[in-house]
Amino acid sequence: MCMERERLSEHRLSNALQATLLLAALAGLLGLLAWILGGAPLAAIALGMVVVLYLANPAASPRLVMMLFPGRVLHAEEAPRQYAMLAELARRAGLPRLPRLYYIPSSVMNAFATGQRGDALVAVSDGLLRRLDLREQAGVLAHEISHVANGDLAVMAFADLVSRITGSFGLLGQVLLLLSLPAALVAEVRVPWLALIVLLAAPSLSALVQLALSRNREYEADLSAAELTGDPAGLASALDKLERYQGRFWEQILMPGRRVPDPSLLRTHPQTEDRVERLLALVPRRPSSGLPFAGDAYPPALDLLEPRRPRYRLPGVWY
Repeated sequence: MCMERERLSEHRLSNALQATLLLAALAGLLGLLAWILGGAPLAAIALGMVVVLYLANPAASPRLVMMLFPGRVLHAEEAPRQYAMLAELARRAGLPRLPRLYYIPSSVMNAFATGQRGDALVAVSDGLLRRLDLREQAGVLAHEISHVANGDLAVMAFADLVSRITGSFGLLGQVLLLLSLPAALVAEVRVPWLALIVLLAAPSLSALVQLALSRNREYEADLSAAELTGDPAGLASALDKLERYQGRFWEQILMPGRRVPDPSLLRTHPQTEDRVERLLALVPRRPSSGLPFAGDAYPPALDLLEPRRPRYRLPGVWY
């Protein structure tokens, strides 16, 4: 890698610190709810559950993903360039086993990863393969490989479980308080307003923390992808293209660049502009070692995949 190690280390330290603080905030919120509902014993049990869930390292199974997203596994002879890049990325990331490449026959540009280091799957849509050149595809594949190598899938699954438990505790506390309010009003018992506010706000707070953690892991995956490929500009170009193509056709024609933005706190991914800016700041001053076939600035031939582009047919499946 020819990118400056100081910049990489600074970004990585910042991302790691933010992720640690967010996970601690999520665990602390769960412990606080448990303490409000059941005192110190329940808080200790809740925090013990957090430790067990983290050690269990849950992650979605590739089989489940293949059931939810109809498609098929690609073989190396069908997508040789993609598999060459995938193999090199997996080697550089230190994965013990080459992830499988899963083809989703949808014109929506999308890519995601699932599984664990020893059994991972990277799914790519038809729209993404057709619209991104190989340099941009290398950046996207590196981003997804980074999620697997960094353990982001397990971290987000853990955060989701903790958030769900927190939401359940918050809902239980709200029900108990609603049931006890009439008695408190009749008997003129003092209402614990601070505890009431925490219980009411807990589900929303846990959701916001989870979203912030998701954005943090996206930044980290971008950074790791730039390290793996040595070409942060390739991923930046892919992100820019994904942003431009995510709207409907009529939106691109009638309202280019005028889509109503989601509030930053409610986004699972950071703003594309911020991600592109961070990536371009990492562009090396000297040429770096590229990936096999990634320098070819043209889309791969997809005739072996699907002779025709996917079309929408009832009952809502792309084929």
